[in-house]
Amino acid sequence: MPIEDEDRPRKKITHEIGQDLSLLSVEELTERIALLNAEVERLKEAMTRKRASKDAANAFFKP
Repeated sequence: MPIEDEDRPRKKITHEIGQDLSLLSVEELTERIALLNAEVERLKEAMTRKRASKDAANAFFKP
């Protein structure tokens, strides 16, 4: 029994900065944009948490 395309595990989308984009379809480019936008949001959230932690430490240790 052949494996249907939908049943096959999907390859995890990855993106390397500067890679050749000429072989990617519009759908693949759209998926990568979504992936990168999600990563930007994750980075912003991490930065916000770190700033809050730093600000709390500064407030605690200020003379």
